[in-house]
Amino acid sequence: MSESQPPLVRVRGVDKVYHRGSEDIHVLLNLDLDVHPGEFLALMGPSGSGKSTLLNLIGGLDRPSQGTIEIGGERIDEISSRQLAAWRARHVGFVFQFYNLMPVMNAERNVELPLLLTHLNRGERRQHVETALHVVGLADRSRHHPRQLSGGEQQRVGIARAIVTDPTLLLCDEPTGDLDRKSGDEILGLLQALNREQGKTIIMVTHDPHAAQRASRIVYLEKGQLVSERPS
Repeated sequence: MSESQPPLVRVRGVDKVYHRGSEDIHVLLNLDLDVHPGEFLALMGPSGSGKSTLLNLIGGLDRPSQGTIEIGGERIDEISSRQLAAWRARHVGFVFQFYNLMPVMNAERNVELPLLLTHLNRGERRQHVETALHVVGLADRSRHHPRQLSGGEQQRVGIARAIVTDPTLLLCDEPTGDLDRKSGDEILGLLQALNREQGKTIIMVTHDPHAAQRASRIVYLEKGQLVSERPS
């Protein structure tokens, strides 16, 4: 991580309000956050604190009600929906708690899915897929379907799918929440390796203090506001 460089992620004065009938639900309130290139940040806080909402805003899956979000110098809060979809495909890899794999596709095909949005030909896509599966230690399981893989292996496929496009940001929402401690530790070790050895910038939402300790910095949210932060 290099704090001498400008922040990769700049969140300024962000509010997020959802409307439920006549009621306004304020999820994020005037939130500021910087994330530097090569940082591994953990977002912690109680349920309903706004962690996943913030992650979705940074990943361009949702838009703020107010405020600005800048990623790599680009204001993603003010571009069109079509531009935002193209931006996500180039710059963001998502890792989900429940893997979100396609059960009818083998590991290789699941990992290839994000590449179908690129201009790579079939041979180039195959090379990228092989590299990603090798990085997560599943080169020998490429033809296996999700039902033939353990939970930890399925999450490794999910991580391979997230990194196959070489994204700017890796966004992880409770990546070990559905795993036992041993499998969870293996996934956290893999994320650490991606951060330290490949310089990936990672933002991870987690309820688990054990998981958060693997990050280089921990940020705590409560009722939509940043309440404290500290190095791991």
